[in-house]
Amino acid sequence: MSLKKQYLKSKPVCKVTFRLNAEAAGEAKNAELCGDFTGWDEKPLSMKKLKSGDFTLTVNLDKDAEYQFRYLLDGKTWENDWEADAYRTSPVSFEENSVVRV
Repeated sequence: MSLKKQYLKSKPVCKVTFRLNAEAAGEAKNAELCGDFTGWDEKPLSMKKLKSGDFTLTVNLDKDAEYQFRYLLDGKTWENDWEADAYRTSPVSFEENSVVRV
């Protein structure tokens, strides 16, 4: 798993590439990215599955901010990004959410 950040010079935006590796994804056929920037369950973002079995997606996020997120596998299993910038306890459960700072 990894987060790749590319800051744009022309806008106050950071392109963040989220990558869920095949080992963490297991047998999942689909992965979605959910978080503060998607309204969580309201508008999850579908990730692209690569030949390697990894899932990836690039999202533009406003910089100078912090966003909580998680991966949703096959619509039922939550997975964190264990290389995230930080972790925060979820306000709706006792689980932790991954955090990306841009």
